Amino acid sequence: MGINGSQGFADIEKLRRRFAAHGQDHVFRFWERLDGSQQQELARQAQAIDLEGLRAALAAAREVGPSRVGMRPPPAERLPERGGNAERWSEAKRRGEALLRSGRVAALVVAGGQATRLGFPGPKGAFPLGPITERSLFAIQGQKLRRARERSGQPLRWYVMTSPATDAATRAFFAEHDCFGVPPGDVFFFEQATVPCFDLDGRLMLAEAGKIASNPDGHGGSLTALLHSGALDDMERRGITTLFYYQVDNPLVRMLDPTLLGFHATSSAEVSCKVVRKQDPLEKVGIVAQLGDALGVVEYSELDDELRQRRDDAGELVYWAGNIAIHVFETRFVRRLASEAERWLPFHVAEKTIPTIDDAGQPIQPETPNGRKLERFVFDALPAAKRVCVVEAERAQEFSPVKNPSGSDSPETARQDLAACYAAWLEAAGIDVPAGTALEIDHSRIDGPEDAIALGFRSLGEAGDIVRTQPGARA
Repeated sequence: MGINGSQGFADIEKLRRRFAAHGQDHVFRFWERLDGSQQQELARQAQAIDLEGLRAALAAAREVGPSRVGMRPPPAERLPERGGNAERWSEAKRRGEALLRSGRVAALVVAGGQATRLGFPGPKGAFPLGPITERSLFAIQGQKLRRARERSGQPLRWYVMTSPATDAATRAFFAEHDCFGVPPGDVFFFEQATVPCFDLDGRLMLAEAGKIASNPDGHGGSLTALLHSGALDDMERRGITTLFYYQVDNPLVRMLDPTLLGFHATSSAEVSCKVVRKQDPLEKVGIVAQLGDALGVVEYSELDDELRQRRDDAGELVYWAGNIAIHVFETRFVRRLASEAERWLPFHVAEKTIPTIDDAGQPIQPETPNGRKLERFVFDALPAAKRVCVVEAERAQEFSPVKNPSGSDSPETARQDLAACYAAWLEAAGIDVPAGTALEIDHSRIDGPEDAIALGFRSLGEAGDIVRTQPGARA
């Protein structure tokens, strides 16, 4: 029976008393002005909130990072040109290629974010980024996945995590573009959870008179969502044991990188992660470090200036290993971790500027932080793992995130980095790329220098639509 029925009235009174007992009765202060559907939606949203659990999570949420006692640089597989063992790298790649051919690997993209900061109306994965064609981030990644499927001869299922704000639009975008050439049956969509927002006094915030403000539960929520959505069950049915994790805003990601997968398998790791050398001490990226007996990530804001600036005898940064959110997880580990999320994936709290309403129910767009958001961080999984493998990556080949509308880490820099990466692949194959040539490569045909070499092109003109060119500066 609905809210307006007699049973519904009793239920809402009980719900309101529960909220009042927790000092949250203000959530219903506009109840009488709401229409029936708005009342139903607010009641549904409120009914789903575990007030005691949220209060405990807020009280226990990490405002600071892990202890830095015993902190030291992580053991890592260094690039051969930086001292790593070239034969180990070759063997890791062979091992990873065999793992891909076994059909036990899948890809997971974290794609719950919107492109609001970029001035684009839609999911960030739909943002047009191709240097010439303006292919979307999803389209570029779909091409990469198709190339990996062709190499391995396996379906290599694509798990796409959305959020309530992006789910419908993401599904529609995939349908509009025929899943970017990936069979629809090999794409699995699932939503991450949301968490209510609190004001600075610990009171739930309202986004509208009949809606509690909430936010997605962070990239760490991908691991719990895999469990609760049935994605892990789907993997188990398909014999998938290993999951390649990446975030949608990095167009340079080396999808299902066999070398990373090979190091992961050789190390018998439950979690593996890629790192890049920090550009400078002040670069705002978290660093992977040994923290006592476990590996973990220390956020930039959690490092004091002495630790940021510390250098070794060779003049290199001691804490060099920048986290780029590329991981490999064993699915059994994810199930164990997600089943004990409160233990291993604690909420972190951050003060944010959160749109809300005033006492008259009118919208407010605050200019300074007015509330707190709770999020889980995926890298909190590292200390829970029995074994972690850290692998160095070359930034220019693998990391160029799209986060800001201009300046660093923007669409402009990502396009420049893509074009520079393409040029390096072609030049490795002996193909001359004239200065001032803008480039875009079809990743379903060329997704690395070895593909460019194998195709045997002698010039850009022989490549056809596989390599698009136009006049313009390239990095």
